[in-house]
Amino acid sequence: MTKKLLVIGFVWPEPKSSAAGTRILQLILQFQNQGFEVTFSSAAKTSDNTFDLNTINVETRPILLNDSSFDIFVKDLNPDVVLFDRFMSEEQYGWRVAEQCPNAIRVLDTEDFHGLRKAREVALKQNETVSVSHLQNDITKREIASIYRCDLSLIISEAEIDILTNQFKIDKNLLYYLPFLLDPISDLETKHLPTFEERHHFVTIGNFLHAPNYDAVLYLKQTIWPLVRQQLPKAELHIYGSYESQKITQLNNSKEGFLIKGFAEDVNEVMQNAKVCFASLRFGAGLKGKLVDAMQNGTPCVMTHIAAEGMFGDLGENGFIADKPETFAEKAVALYTKAEIWQEKQQNGFAVLNQRFNKTDFENAFTSKIIELSTHLNAHRENNFMGQLFMHQSMQSSKYMSKWIEAKNK
Repeated sequence: MTKKLLVIGFVWPEPKSSAAGTRILQLILQFQNQGFEVTFSSAAKTSDNTFDLNTINVETRPILLNDSSFDIFVKDLNPDVVLFDRFMSEEQYGWRVAEQCPNAIRVLDTEDFHGLRKAREVALKQNETVSVSHLQNDITKREIASIYRCDLSLIISEAEIDILTNQFKIDKNLLYYLPFLLDPISDLETKHLPTFEERHHFVTIGNFLHAPNYDAVLYLKQTIWPLVRQQLPKAELHIYGSYESQKITQLNNSKEGFLIKGFAEDVNEVMQNAKVCFASLRFGAGLKGKLVDAMQNGTPCVMTHIAAEGMFGDLGENGFIADKPETFAEKAVALYTKAEIWQEKQQNGFAVLNQRFNKTDFENAFTSKIIELSTHLNAHRENNFMGQLFMHQSMQSSKYMSKWIEAKNK
C-alpha cells in the first residue's frame, strides 16, 4: 500500500522568495524518495510567486482555519505522516490530526527556532546581550509546546539543537538534525562560474517581509555601506528581495551606489554577477539561504556571526565573519580587491556545500528514522510524557479557541 504524506503549510511554497520555500520543497522530495504520495494543504492565499506543486506530482488542497471541514478532509485522506510547516500550523491543526488520525506520525519542521529569533530581536532593540530571560518569551513557550506535542521535530541548525537540549532540556529523541539538503557541486560546474575579474559590485538578497532582512538592509544603508563606499567610491550595492514596499524603495540612492533592485527572477544570475555578498543580519535564527545561494554561485560573503551560525562547522568560511561595522567594511574591501583571498574563500564555500549539506549524506538516515517511528510509535509516545501533558484537554487552549471561533462564525 502506498504511503501518504500530508504537508500543512503555513504559506504556499515560494522558493524564489525565501529559504523557507526552498526548504519545504526539499523535504517533500525526501518523502517522495521514500515512496510517499504527497498532498500539500494551506489556509494561506497563493501569490504570483507560488510554486506550482503539480509539476512535482504533489496534490494541492486549500483548507480553512477554525473549520471542522478539515476534520473530514484529513480523516478521508488518512495520511501516514503529517508534516507541519512551522509551529503555527501545528497549533491550528495538530489537535485535529491527533483526533482524526491518531496513528499518523506528526512531524514538525521548525524552519528555524522562532523563539531564538525573537529573543535576539528584543535584545537588539534593548541594546542588551541575549540572556535566558530573553529566550523565555511567549513564542519560545508556544514553539516548545508544539515540539513536545509532535513525534519528531526537524531542526535545521546544530546550534539550535544545542540550545533546545542544553537550555530547555528537551529529549534528543524528539529532535532530528536535518539541514538544507543540496545537490553536490562538481568541479565542472565551478569552472564555468564567472571569475573574479568578470564580476562587479556587491549584493545582498532576502525577503523584505522578514524582519531580520529589513533590519539588515537598514544597517547596511546607515552604517556599513558608507564605510565601504569611502574606500570604493565606484562600487555599488545591489539589494534584491521579494515583497518590496515603499519603505524599502525609498532607500534607493544612485549617488550613493545603494540600489534597490527588487524581486530577483533568477538568484543564480544575480549572485554570479556580483563579486561579494553581504549578510549583515543582526538577529535571526536557522540557516541562511542567501549564504547557500552565494556558495552555490561562487560568491564569497561578509557576514555577521548570527548569519554564519550553524553553517560552516569545522570548515573554513566562504568569506569573513565580522560584527563590528568597521571590521565588516574592512573585510568587504579586502574581498573585493584581492583576488587571492577571494578565490580561497570561494573554494571554502564549495567544500562546505559538498561536505555539510550533500543531501545523499542524510537521505538513508532520515528514511530509517521515519521507519523506526512508524514501527515503535506507541512506545515513542509513552516515553514523551510532556507531549501527553500538552495534548491533554486542560492544556489545549488553541483547540477550544478554534472551536469557539467556528461556533461564533456560524
